[in-house]
Amino acid sequence: MTKLTLGEDSYICDPDESVLDALIREGVDIAYACKKGTCHSCLSRSIDSAPPETAQKGLKDTQKRQNYFLACLCYPKLDMQIKLPEQSEIFSQGKVVVNEMLNHNTLLLKVQCQDMQEYYAGQFVNLQRDDGLIRSYSIANVPQQDGILEFHIRRLPDGQFSEWLHDEIKVGDHIAVSEPQGHCFYVPERADQGLLLIGTGTGLAPLAGILEDALKQGHTGPVMLFHGSRTVEDLYRIDELREFSQQYENFSYFPCVSSEPVLEGYISGRADQVALTQMDEWQGWRVFLCGHPEMVSSMKMEAFMKGVSMGDIYTDAFVVAG
Repeated sequence: MTKLTLGEDSYICDPDESVLDALIREGVDIAYACKKGTCHSCLSRSIDSAPPETAQKGLKDTQKRQNYFLACLCYPKLDMQIKLPEQSEIFSQGKVVVNEMLNHNTLLLKVQCQDMQEYYAGQFVNLQRDDGLIRSYSIANVPQQDGILEFHIRRLPDGQFSEWLHDEIKVGDHIAVSEPQGHCFYVPERADQGLLLIGTGTGLAPLAGILEDALKQGHTGPVMLFHGSRTVEDLYRIDELREFSQQYENFSYFPCVSSEPVLEGYISGRADQVALTQMDEWQGWRVFLCGHPEMVSSMKMEAFMKGVSMGDIYTDAFVVAG
């Protein structure tokens, strides 16, 4: 028998009994459907150790790396401390250390969280205001020893949270930060694999972190970044990304503008459509799609239809809160 620890409670998992069956028997409220590893409804996470390899069948590399597993396929040989997706988040206090503009409507916010050093660039956290209002933002930098998280935040019309961050929060203020979440990040495997990054607006935030992570870890395959916006003034970090493309021979940067005459050094069209014209071969590539939900959804299907494995497609759709 093995012991399953869930929060402050512990349960016994009998021999030849799955984690899912043990929790159901004990009356734990856990989501499930097929009980065969197909629907992924019972996706859970091991906190203290790697789960059995057979319990991670069909999961993305990024999920495996964070010790996610399917409870219906998990027959533990050792005690496990586990967490269910619907369990309450734990927030820690962060301190604003940088608050400056990246362009006319995008804020660079850096928050220092001393106990936040285990995350992946491209994941997201929830930021919480004192009145309880919460919004999700992607992490735009690789882990730092000083625990600083970087966010790119666009001002939204009548956006309660974004306008508060733009107009009121100052360096030295504190803000609540959740633990990192999400599976859209770089895994340092298959270093010769092509990486295709497509983002709109502040979808550049997770992609910038993924790009930095891949290049710093010595990724040798081609890396192509298509960043699009309606106007040139809505783009940002252009010079920095151009310098990256000169520094790394395997990195190519395409700044795309869709709604105004194109200046020299820019490409006319939407980032996803430009990528479709530039890409000759898709099979074997790893694809990251971040930003507008319609772009993310359509390009996910396009990439799959052109031969990219669904397990190699990572997405972060920016849904605007109502």
